[in-house]
Amino acid sequence: MHIPDGFLDAKTAIAGGIFAATGLGLAIRHIKRNVPHRHIPMIGLASAFVFAAQMLNFPVLGGTSGHLIGAVLVAIILGPYVAVLVMSSVLILQCLMFADGGITALGANIFNMAIVAPLTGFAVYRLLYQLLGKNQRARFTAIAFASWVSTVAASIVCAGQLALSGTAKWNVVFPAMAGIHMLIGIGEAITTTFVIVSIARISPEKLSDMDGSDIRLAFSHVIGYGMIISIGLVLFVSPFASSWPDGLEKISQKLGFDIAGSNKAIIPSPISDYGFPGIGSTAISTIIAGIIGTLLAFLLSYLLSSALTPAHKSHKLN
Repeated sequence: MHIPDGFLDAKTAIAGGIFAATGLGLAIRHIKRNVPHRHIPMIGLASAFVFAAQMLNFPVLGGTSGHLIGAVLVAIILGPYVAVLVMSSVLILQCLMFADGGITALGANIFNMAIVAPLTGFAVYRLLYQLLGKNQRARFTAIAFASWVSTVAASIVCAGQLALSGTAKWNVVFPAMAGIHMLIGIGEAITTTFVIVSIARISPEKLSDMDGSDIRLAFSHVIGYGMIISIGLVLFVSPFASSWPDGLEKISQKLGFDIAGSNKAIIPSPISDYGFPGIGSTAISTIIAGIIGTLLAFLLSYLLSSALTPAHKSHKLN
């Protein structure tokens, strides 16, 4: 769902940038006021995990692939405002370092995947969790459905941006984008639920209400276990990710507007298309690029959240 350069006209790209900047600004304001210093390691880890997980495309249908967005996963564990920051950091890194998403469409991509996806998904999760009775079964059912909704909602907004830009007609691009992402959303729901169920079963005491209200995880555990898992995904799984085009890329080819962007970034990226330059082996090139990206994602979010959560908010880590 990463929109490349050339798919959006100026007015839509500018509007997306304004909405993205406003949403990110409000999220940063909330984080500065309410997020404790001890959450910083988890914020860095969330970015690293989302970056690594987004490299793992899975086959969907008809030569199309999809990958985890991760917005609801982060929103439920760390809260929706932190999810906006995490997802924005990952998208900025992907755009500038890996040419995944165009620089002119960065605002639209942030709005879709870093604002619409986590906030819509989190709202659905909280509402459904309350309606179903606030027990474990209700929680995991709500998580799965909210994850699916977040993917479909982001795809519908993306379709609207393409239609407003005149890139594709609404009555064509809407059913195409929504339809394929309804299938991709199933993978999102399964993955998100699996990760949160695993956390809840392994260390239920670490998460009180699974909404970012009481994260108690030692820094050493975050670095040791979380980063090992994230890098392990890149090392052992990413070389086997599906090479099929993702939902937006496949639809752009099918509907004939792929030439609008030609998938070429306006600003050259040092590690374009997740392939480290100068290495003959595609698998090794992907692994090196993925490890670099995972570490950079952690560092970017860690430093940014450190700057946003002053020392006076610091609490003793358990």
